[in-house]
Amino acid sequence: MSSTMKAKPRRLKLPAGLSYYLAAIILAAFSLGPVLVLFFNSLKSENELGNNPLGLPLHPLLSNYINAWSQGNLGQALGNSCILAGGTILGVWIIAGLAAYALAHMDLPGADGVLLYLVICFAIPFQLFLVPLYFIWSALNLTDSLLGLIIIYCAVNSPLAILLLRSYLITIPRDFSEAARIDGANEFQIAAGIVMPLALPGFLTVGLIAGFAAWNEFIYAVTFIQNNALLPVSTSFLAFQQSFHRYWGLTDAAGVIVMLPIIVLFLILQRRFIEGLTAGGLK
Repeated sequence: MSSTMKAKPRRLKLPAGLSYYLAAIILAAFSLGPVLVLFFNSLKSENELGNNPLGLPLHPLLSNYINAWSQGNLGQALGNSCILAGGTILGVWIIAGLAAYALAHMDLPGADGVLLYLVICFAIPFQLFLVPLYFIWSALNLTDSLLGLIIIYCAVNSPLAILLLRSYLITIPRDFSEAARIDGANEFQIAAGIVMPLALPGFLTVGLIAGFAAWNEFIYAVTFIQNNALLPVSTSFLAFQQSFHRYWGLTDAAGVIVMLPIIVLFLILQRRFIEGLTAGGLK
């Protein structure tokens, strides 16, 4: 071939994995955009919020946080939500742990029917049970009680927790439990001493899911709690509305305060949370 022929231009090759990073950046911007707008709006006055709802605050008002804390009684509400979330996590751990162990490591008759029942319970909207449950809770004197809400939250979140935890426990070989049975251990000893410690990431995952659900739940809270001293933090936004007007600056400030503990907790435990969703019982 003649040396005078022009060389073909090389195609520009993108670094390997660059498209995945670009997609991740776009998704992160899409997810964090509303959070940033919420934070910016929490520092604006009512007039500035109406004139500039999406931009940076021109005159930041930290007083919105002080007023939201006092007017929404957020200190007491956060304490109530911590009790609800902690009680729900503990209850779901006990219920889901025992049920998932039985379904994953014991040869139960009708186990497939139980799994189908759990899927149906998870798929049915919980609002369908609101009216009959209110009459039952009134008869049992469980209204205006944090314990009554914890029982409801445990029942609502347990089906999904059992399904998730079972899928994690089923990856743990039965050789451990069979060897323990040969050595004379009973089922509780096997579950508490052998299987459950291997499933700590799975327990952490279902605990975070149940805790977040209890923290954010609103419908059951406003239905079963009439005492203002027992209201959780998810209902505190009702304090920033009067007649036909809502104070959006205070509402946004309260939203930031409510989200902050959840974001910090998730950032601390995110590795364990992802491991519980994706990893098996053994590495």
